[in-house]
Amino acid sequence: MTVLLFSLIVLAGSFLAGLVGSLTGLGGGVVIIPLLTLGFGVDIHYAIGASLISVIATSSGAAAAYVKEGISNIRIGMFLEIATTLGAVGGATLAIYAPTHIIAVIFGFVLIFSAALSLKKKEEVLVQAKAGKFATALKLDSSYPTAKGEIKYSAQNIPGGFFMMAIAGLISGLLGIGSGALKVIAMDHFMRLPFKVSTTTSNFMIGVTAAASAGIYMQRGYINPGLSMPVVLGVIGGAFLGSKILVKSETKWLRILFAIIIVFLAFQMIYNGITGQI
Repeated sequence: MTVLLFSLIVLAGSFLAGLVGSLTGLGGGVVIIPLLTLGFGVDIHYAIGASLISVIATSSGAAAAYVKEGISNIRIGMFLEIATTLGAVGGATLAIYAPTHIIAVIFGFVLIFSAALSLKKKEEVLVQAKAGKFATALKLDSSYPTAKGEIKYSAQNIPGGFFMMAIAGLISGLLGIGSGALKVIAMDHFMRLPFKVSTTTSNFMIGVTAAASAGIYMQRGYINPGLSMPVVLGVIGGAFLGSKILVKSETKWLRILFAIIIVFLAFQMIYNGITGQI
């Protein structure tokens, strides 16, 4: 296989990964890494490196739009990035020395968990509670625009959310995915933020978390420009198309179909990891 043909196939596969990631809310990394490791036999460390670069690119574009709309909470995002960055550096360092088959098995189980979350019905639930002392001291309370006007909210359980963010960063650095699902859980369930604020702030944070991890992989030589370029271009294109489809169509059955595909990829990763083929 020539380099050009390989790049075109990776570009097409990455486009599909970006599309799936956008429609399910899981991000392209959940398909990119199985595609490269299972489909092309790429070392999982190089696959993770390419995935992290694509996460940085897609997060940067989407985050700018959400910040402009006033939905993302920048103060919460910057505060929690301390936890995710520390976790990401630790996860990336661990990934360098961890056996590849162990990483593959962990990745498979995280895929199953993420697929289950993508099928869960997401509802906007607002809990009007008094601001805690940590939220008041750090000025984390804010509001966001809706069709009915500005809605104010208060952040709760800051220590619990901070701890969950460290775990999300660890998973992101170890597996090369955005860990958006875990970040949303931290802000939505632990900190009781509105779902729209949780998802958009998570998207704002994902790129910073991935950048911290990518630095470790780049230092070790696991960022291959020839592999990363078609991955980034494909994922961005697929994510853009996915965002257009989301606005105009009902994606319930698409989510179910893609969740089945992701679970299949998860079992393939687990099987190949257990049998030592990765």
